[in-house]
Amino acid sequence: MALEHPLYVDIEVACQCCLAPQSFHFTSASDHVVCALCVHHVGAEKAERRDSEHVRMWAVRWADSDTEQCAYIAQTDALLLARDTEINSLRDQVTELGALVAGQFSAGIDGVRTLLQNDLVKRAERNTELARKQIDWAMAGLWRMGRLHHDDLQQPTKCSCGRTMGTCAESLAIDPLRRSLLAWETKNLALLQGGRRNGLPADHPAVLAQRSR
Repeated sequence: MALEHPLYVDIEVACQCCLAPQSFHFTSASDHVVCALCVHHVGAEKAERRDSEHVRMWAVRWADSDTEQCAYIAQTDALLLARDTEINSLRDQVTELGALVAGQFSAGIDGVRTLLQNDLVKRAERNTELARKQIDWAMAGLWRMGRLHHDDLQQPTKCSCGRTMGTCAESLAIDPLRRSLLAWETKNLALLQGGRRNGLPADHPAVLAQRSR
C-alpha cells in the first residue's frame, strides 16, 4: 500500500506496530510506518518480545504524562489558592476603606477624593488586576487543554485525542474543572461581546471571529 503521508518533512504519526505517536521523516512512498523501536518486531516469532517492549514503552509514556499532569494540577491549585487569599485580603481592604470613607465624609468632598486617591487604594486596584490576569492565564491554559481532550461525539467511548476515556490522563484531570471552565468562558464571552476587557486567549474562536470582521 502506498504511503499516505507527505515526504521529506518531519511529521508525527502513529507507529503501525506500537500505535504510539512517533516522529518520522519519509523519503519514499514505499516506506513503512514503523518507528525505530519497532523495526526489529517484524515476524510472528517475535510477538512475545514485541508485546513486552510495547508494554514497557507505554508504561514509561504513561508515567511521564501522569507526572507532568500532576505537576500542572498542583501548580494550578497553588495559583487558585493564592488568588483566593489575595481576594480575601482585598475584600478586607475594601471594607476598611469603606469605613474610613464613611467616617471622613463629613470632612467634605475634597477630603473623600483625596482619601480615594491614596496609595492604599491604588495598590489594591493593582493587586486586583494582577489576580484577575493570573486567573485568566490559568483558565486559558485549561481551555486549550480541554480543546484537545474532550468526549468524541463520533466515538462516545473515546477522547478526542484518540485514547479511550479511561486512559486519557489529560481528560481525567480536566473533568472535575470543566464546569468552572465553562462558567469562566461564558463570563468572558459576555465581556468580549460587550467590548470590555476579557481573559479569552488570542486563539479562541470568538476572538478570531471578532478580529476578522
